[in-house]
Amino acid sequence: MPVSAIPIVTRLVLRLNTGLDENFNPVYRNRTWSNIKPSATDADLHELAQELAFLQVHTLSSVRKVDENELEES
Repeated sequence: MPVSAIPIVTRLVLRLNTGLDENFNPVYRNRTWSNIKPSATDADLHELAQELAFLQVHTLSSVRKVDENELEES
């Protein structure tokens, strides 16, 4: 039985390095932007993440794209 994935929502997550803890391990915080169009390309989202990171106080560690899909039988 074939199954189709139907995009529902996409989130953009920026992982920011906020400093060090008492043991000198890096501390990270996530900033999430929801309701991104599922049709947005990875290149566009990466460019957007770079622009948003420029506006942040802390340094950008990584960028994540989180897709949520609904699975339906075809």
